[in-house]
Amino acid sequence: MSLSPDVNETMARARADLRMGVPVVLGDALVLAAETLDAARLADVLALEDSAPVLALTARRAQTLKARIYDGDLARVALPAAARLSWVRALADPADDLRVPMKGPLTTLRGGDTAAHRAALALAKSARLLPAAVIAQLADGAAFAATHGLIHLSVEAASEHLARRSPLRPVVNARLPMEVSEAGRLHIFRPEDGGEEHYAIEIGRPDRAAPVLCRLHSACFTGDLMGSLKCDCGPQLRAALAQMGGEGHGVLLYLNQEGRGIGLANKMRAYSLQDQGFDTVEANHRLGFEDDERDFRLGADILKTMGFGAVRLLTNNPRKVDMMTASGIDVTERVPLAVGENRHNAAYLATKAAKSGHLL
Repeated sequence: MSLSPDVNETMARARADLRMGVPVVLGDALVLAAETLDAARLADVLALEDSAPVLALTARRAQTLKARIYDGDLARVALPAAARLSWVRALADPADDLRVPMKGPLTTLRGGDTAAHRAALALAKSARLLPAAVIAQLADGAAFAATHGLIHLSVEAASEHLARRSPLRPVVNARLPMEVSEAGRLHIFRPEDGGEEHYAIEIGRPDRAAPVLCRLHSACFTGDLMGSLKCDCGPQLRAALAQMGGEGHGVLLYLNQEGRGIGLANKMRAYSLQDQGFDTVEANHRLGFEDDERDFRLGADILKTMGFGAVRLLTNNPRKVDMMTASGIDVTERVPLAVGENRHNAAYLATKAAKSGHLL
């Protein structure tokens, strides 16, 4: 029946379940997010017969823990029968790494199918959780899910869904007078997969046949709203809008990819690690993430939907230029946006230049 959820809707439920601490089943693998796991469910997993439970970690996190990595982009740490919740959490969350650097010895597995583990980590990331999952093998995943009322998806369906970006659909747009320009209009775009909405702020009436002054801006609650001095996001947002207002036209794309795509909670975890002496990239790696988890192709999708094919891009990040070009948007000019440096973010900006290639 059409009333039954499709894979988009089932995956949205799966993300919500993991955030609540409820397991999901991928193929014949029981999956629980390490971040939201509780002691009772951990005990139930360890009690399953012939399940060989493991903690799946990204290679970035496993490298931090000095665990052997046999599966390329991930590692499977065997869970002992007496594993405690505090130990599992300590492997997943680097908050106390400096206080308790030795978590092992850790036994990691090699050989066998890792597709479900890879999908589980991608699912945790998409739920804005730490990329770490407790996984147990089941004799019959579909039957187990039906018995316990759990979401069940094939590994293939989940992997395919997670690998593609969801189509964005325009929801509504309305006039929005702003300080920088009374001729403003806010457009809302919603992804089909139930993820965060993204916004386009259009200033004036830009000519669709000419390159439009454009800024791809990732959401930054701390910088954009709270005036944080740890980054240059707020000043960049305001400078971009001011320049568009001054020229009388432009499009600012506000993408909900907080913390380079890892979410606000994980961004704050990274801030805590920075307070311990790690730079931005090192902090992300210790959490199990890549340097930058954002997908700027979302911006290209929005621009095309709005009728734009060429931009003058306000950015210091060459990766944005490359991704726009690869997505079919002609970048006729990179417009520098070097603002907002202060004594609190000098090291952050230096890391941007040295490790992320920003042109400052």
